[in-house]
Amino acid sequence: MAPVLEVTNLKTHFFTRAGTVKSVDGVSFHVDRGEVLGLVGESGSGKSVTGFSVMGLIDPPGKIVEGSIKLNGKELVGLDEEGFRKVRGREVAMIFQDPMMTLNPVLRVDTQMIEAVTAHDKVSHKAARERARDALAKVGIPSPEERLNAYPHQFSGGMRQRVAIAIALLHRPPLIICDEPTTALDVTIQSQILAEMQGLCADTGTALVWITHDLGVVAGLADRIAVMYAGRIVETGAVDPVLDTPLHPYTNGLLGSLPAEGEPGAPLRQIRGSTPSLARLPQGCAFAARCDYAQADCLASAPDVTPFAGERGVRCHHPLNLAGVAA
Repeated sequence: MAPVLEVTNLKTHFFTRAGTVKSVDGVSFHVDRGEVLGLVGESGSGKSVTGFSVMGLIDPPGKIVEGSIKLNGKELVGLDEEGFRKVRGREVAMIFQDPMMTLNPVLRVDTQMIEAVTAHDKVSHKAARERARDALAKVGIPSPEERLNAYPHQFSGGMRQRVAIAIALLHRPPLIICDEPTTALDVTIQSQILAEMQGLCADTGTALVWITHDLGVVAGLADRIAVMYAGRIVETGAVDPVLDTPLHPYTNGLLGSLPAEGEPGAPLRQIRGSTPSLARLPQGCAFAARCDYAQADCLASAPDVTPFAGERGVRCHHPLNLAGVAA
């Protein structure tokens, strides 16, 4: 069966006065029906720009300069704005970190949700309102009929995020892109929303791309993981093997910086240095200057992706933990 989403050699660049910023530089991945892919990396790694590229939300000076994005076999690169309007909401939806990027503060929730329904389906106002009410109930909002009449400011942050998720679910799109939607929420609300999103994938077969910097979230939610650094995917594979035996030094560094990984009271193992400018990437491996394992060839040339068994892959000249990893 063909993947719900297939991204091949995607390059999204921003043409600025400071130079060409290669925010996404040759990214490839796929997501199958009912699967959760965790797209992980620190701020500035290109995760969100990858999601915006799929949604057709790249504005000048940004531009997709190369690559392919296929949604259920349909090519999205080159689609005009009218074409994307037909796709957004019905075939792919996005949940943002800030729910107010989805919600209009001066319109009641029912107005916004009914407009979202009727944008794609020719149904009566009553039927659209009923669908909106059912969507609010599905994400755990109490008294959904009453809450439809409320304005966004009358909801807590967690409830606003639930409304944004409900809007994304209105048309049951085959793909939802989640851009750190639980980062600003407390742990209890975060766990509830994560459980609901897992249930959604299991019940409806919806595919999720979960963009985050939190490896703890990915460990409990995702089926596969793709680690991004400086606009490229540097490691990919099933969650447990990648987190148990990371092959890329950057993935290893991310895991080492987690408090749970160290002894109580011991200092965290930080990744030294900072991410290079995406407008002035080095000739060799972008991580070489921060890597404890870098050698001469790392500085001379950028590595290609080396495949391993179990759909694992790593972009590194000298992968770690190779013992027991079959080629």
